[in-house]
Amino acid sequence: MDQLIIKGGKTLSGEVSISGAKNAALPELCAALLTREEVVLHNVPDLQDVATMKKLLSNMGVAIHTTASGDISLKAVEGLKPEAPYELVKTMRASVLALGPLLSRFGVARVSLPGGCAIGSRPVDQHIKGLQAMGADIKVEHGYMIASIMGGKRRLHGARITTDMVTVTGTENLMMAASLAEGETVLENAAQEPEIPDLADMLSAMGARIEGAGTSKIRIQGVEALHGVHHRVVSDRIEAGTFLCAVACTGGDVFLKGANPQHLEAVIEKLISAGVTIEEAPGGIRVKAPKDPFVHLKAQSFRTTEYPGFPTDMQAQFMVLNAVAKGHAKVTETIFENRFMHVNELVRLGAQIEIDGKVAMIEGVPELSGAEVMATDLRASASLVMAGLVAKGETRVQRIYHLDRGYEKMESKLRALGADIERVK
Repeated sequence: MDQLIIKGGKTLSGEVSISGAKNAALPELCAALLTREEVVLHNVPDLQDVATMKKLLSNMGVAIHTTASGDISLKAVEGLKPEAPYELVKTMRASVLALGPLLSRFGVARVSLPGGCAIGSRPVDQHIKGLQAMGADIKVEHGYMIASIMGGKRRLHGARITTDMVTVTGTENLMMAASLAEGETVLENAAQEPEIPDLADMLSAMGARIEGAGTSKIRIQGVEALHGVHHRVVSDRIEAGTFLCAVACTGGDVFLKGANPQHLEAVIEKLISAGVTIEEAPGGIRVKAPKDPFVHLKAQSFRTTEYPGFPTDMQAQFMVLNAVAKGHAKVTETIFENRFMHVNELVRLGAQIEIDGKVAMIEGVPELSGAEVMATDLRASASLVMAGLVAKGETRVQRIYHLDRGYEKMESKLRALGADIERVK
């Protein structure tokens, strides 16, 4: 099993290209199920989760080709096997995104209940309730969601759907299903993350009629059929935010090529308040930070919430900055009930953090010291890499397969910026 060996203390400088967003690429791969024509996705990140989704779609019968430049061509012809088996779904909760497109286009679907990171429950009941409101008959049997359209009808029908909670994958699933439904669907309490309007842009280019994506109310007028498309996946705001925090911790001057500052306003606001210099530049973001965060930066309290608030996917990374900045900070996690698993590992490196339920209290320390640590989920793994970059001595990060699920060639990108980091068996 691979691990990363990091020797901390190096400042970061240079330019790094931000990859396409995993959380946009996964639903957009599934959107190819909505048409028999060719769909070509550009700027798709080379990640384990993407490989899993491609395998899942290929197993159904989707013809998939990846070019030398990394573009992915998909063609979901008639006669597919509309099933997502457990052995492929168990490692990735985003597999549930196949449910809506399969049901809407083929009228039937059999999708295993999903797995993924162990950071708390992520129920699919909102997906099921929304599809039922559109005329789906869904039963959960033997770990599978078995879906068909009630009354033997050919198409789902439009509906007004208000989800009990804001759910990104739920919004995406219902938006895709509604694109081929009969009549108008209105999604209330919809997620507003940038990946939602990016998917809507793709669907609209395929012939869908969607208004309001990126707001809490989305209207979709169903159409008979969708056609092929070429679409470029939006840049990964969480990868960009991770590099912003990494430079803040270690010091340096880095240009993040392709990063969109409008997608990171809550994170950037906190970094500027901490004392980091961030400038919007043509084609990306430039970040500058002093070498010693404990001397020059101030810890920042924050509360995670749905977009456009502070993202839960940046909580662990920003906590590392708080751990080495001056002062104390209070971090409240409101999205997932089990997302402080990185704290014990940061404490092994010398961080002073106490947990009380959904609240973490952090007292900054002058330095961390290298140690052997173990990643527990995707964003926790990124935080441990960051901590290793700033820690004195050598840090070994185990279970980095979590990292590979969501960060493309992270150690190579960091090494190009001057970090002393190596992947070993």
